[in-house]
Amino acid sequence: MSDEEVKWAKIGERLKNAREYLDLSQDEVAKSLGLKRPAISKIENGKRKVDAVELGQFSQLYEQSIESLTGTAPDVPLPTNVKALARAATDLSEGDREKLLDFAKFLQNRPE
Repeated sequence: MSDEEVKWAKIGERLKNAREYLDLSQDEVAKSLGLKRPAISKIENGKRKVDAVELGQFSQLYEQSIESLTGTAPDVPLPTNVKALARAATDLSEGDREKLLDFAKFLQNRPE
């Protein structure tokens, strides 16, 4: 696999992860972007490239920056307390981790 193919595969993987995080189906994404579902599958598998316009549409739909979808966003070090939270969450049940994530989302969305 060439370097370029590896890059497109990684972009496809990031797009798939973003879609799954939002609990969207490939069909829902295809309809939102005006594409066919097989095109979404090919993109996520790195078999089809996306152009700048499509990447912008994915970015808007997934509410993520183009840089994060392409992997060019700079790594931001995690605060110590976030690392500690991740270690503590490791020992929780899957259900409890889901509740913790829901609570974190609640805190993010509350008015300041």
